Amino acid sequence: MNTIEALKWRYATKSFDKDKMISKEKLDIILNAFNLTATSYGLQPLKLLVIENKKLQQGLVSCSMNQEQIAQASQVLVICIETGIDKVFIENYFSLVKSIRNTPDAVLNPFKNFLIDDFEKKSEKEIKEWSVKQAYLALGNLLTVCALEEVDACPMEGFDPKKYDEFLDLKTKGLQSVLVLPIGYRAENDFMAELKKVRKNLSDSIIIM
Repeated sequence: MNTIEALKWRYATKSFDKDKMISKEKLDIILNAFNLTATSYGLQPLKLLVIENKKLQQGLVSCSMNQEQIAQASQVLVICIETGIDKVFIENYFSLVKSIRNTPDAVLNPFKNFLIDDFEKKSEKEIKEWSVKQAYLALGNLLTVCALEEVDACPMEGFDPKKYDEFLDLKTKGLQSVLVLPIGYRAENDFMAELKKVRKNLSDSIIIM
């Protein structure tokens, strides 16, 4: 499939075939795509939980408005934001930049100091809102890559983040759950798979100036 065909093929899968598992090769592509997602300032304030333990998946169903896709999926991806976006976090990012690009401190320090100062002025709420926006960027990227790899997915906001955080012990990891994405392969009896995609006409969606 080309890109447009893949995006037309994609839909929010309502029923997965629990016996079909994603290959390691395809899963690696999806995980690398997450890591390559664009984020503001390149700071990557995100982590991805990959849940493939079926007992854990089943346990999360009740925290996910009883949506059975969580238990059926090959893997459940949980996009999380980091709770410790501070001076140390930013300094660690610039240390990584320096180690990879060998950029001199004289070049890095002005931008590094700007970011440290800017984030120190932000409230905890503002930093969280900024981080959540990065999570949605990652979700969009994952959905596109899954479609290109012919892997089905169902993006979910319909879950209880506090229950997820508690069940998965995310607080001790310095994380908060934001979005959930079960992935796998559609079941043959998923009626949603055959429905036509509903979208506006291109002329109603695009403005060229």
